[in-house]
Amino acid sequence: MSNETHEAIQAVVDRVTSYQDGAPEGTVADELRSGFREAGVDVAEQDVAKLAAAIETRHGAVSVEDVLA
Repeated sequence: MSNETHEAIQAVVDRVTSYQDGAPEGTVADELRSGFREAGVDVAEQDVAKLAAAIETRHGAVSVEDVLA
């Protein structure tokens, strides 16, 4: 993954994390997909699921690098 792509994915994750704490199940994944489309980055569905799960279970910052490593 290029540094530019990583930064775009992290920006979307940060944005969704900031306002999705306590959101109904499925909302976080939907918001991630929408943000990735807007940012023009292609993220595999399994990675969307991993990131959504991390956002839903952690309270605070989520590192794309840590979750997708």
